[in-house]
Formats: sequence, structure tokens, C-alpha cells
Amino acid sequence: MSTARLSTTSYVVLGMIAMRGPSTSYDLKRAIGHSVGYFWHFPHAQLYSEPKRLEELGLLESEEEGAGRRRRTYSVTEEGRKALRDWLGEPTEQHFELRDVAEIKLFFNEFADHEDVARLAVDQQRQHRERIRVYERMRERFGGRSEIASRMVTLRLGLELEYAALNFWRTISEEIEAGEPPFDGGDRS
Repeated sequence: MSTARLSTTSYVVLGMIAMRGPSTSYDLKRAIGHSVGYFWHFPHAQLYSEPKRLEELGLLESEEEGAGRRRRTYSVTEEGRKALRDWLGEPTEQHFELRDVAEIKLFFNEFADHEDVARLAVDQQRQHRERIRVYERMRERFGGRSEIASRMVTLRLGLELEYAALNFWRTISEEIEAGEPPFDGGDRS
């Protein structure tokens, strides 16, 4: 293998193909959208460029259809499996990453109208309740399947994070309703 750096996206691609078997970039996009895409976001264009790069590094191999759409199907090489196993065995020093636009808006709430902050809190509760419903349906649908039980642990974390966020935004709403907004209530001009 080359000394080229592999990104988290590289390992997501390797892992998904190792898990699913031979896959096109479109297959990857769909599979990620129904799994790790719930907690690891990246541009879908990378799912078309990254497999090619990994193939150049010898971590994937591909076959192209001889006719028709000429789709390229990627498979993991032994070297790719080794790179994935090595990465999985490394300690993770990165802290939990949260990219939440609503939290950024709340951070700057001192410049917002009181009603806008209240609407933000209500809307966030709606969004987190909806995500909880999605995750609960996933747990009901897939929870009893032993062949994917090891992957379901991330769903458990996702649910706990969604419930924590829901409780947070519910508290913000209650504070606003009680006249105790999360900001100091000073002059906003």
C-alpha cells in the first residue's frame, strides 16, 4: 500500500464494501444513507471519487460492466481488509464531534428576537422527536436480527443522544415560557 493518508471517509468506504460485498458507488450512497449517514455526514460526491482513489492505492479492485451503463463495482482487496483492521485497532484520540446549526444559533441568541429563540426550541424538539421515531422504527425492524446485532449498538447511542437533545430543547422552551430565557434579556439593539 502507498503511504497516502486515508481519511475517515476512506475507512467508511472500505468498511461498507467489506460488510456488503461488491458495491457500486451508488450502492455505497444508499447503504450509507441508511446506516452511518445518520451520524457521519460527508459529501456524497466523495462516494464516487474515494473508491477510485482506494483502487489506485490497491485497497479496492473493480470490475466494469461491458455494456449498458458500464457501472463499476468495487471489492475490497486483502490489503484493504488489513488497512481496515489496522484502523479499527488504533485508539481514537479525537473528541466527539458535533456540528449542530441550531446550537450555533442558540450560541448567538443574544442577537435574536425572543420569539425566534422560542421557535428554534420548538422546531428542534419536533426534529428530535422525528429522529427518535425513525431510530425506534429501525430498532423494531432490525433489532432482532442476529447477523447485524453488532452494528445496532450505534443505534443505541444515537437514541440516547437524540433523547438528550430533546430534553435540552424542552428545557429551553420551558425556561422561555417561564420568562427565564437563555439570554440575559438585556437591550438587543
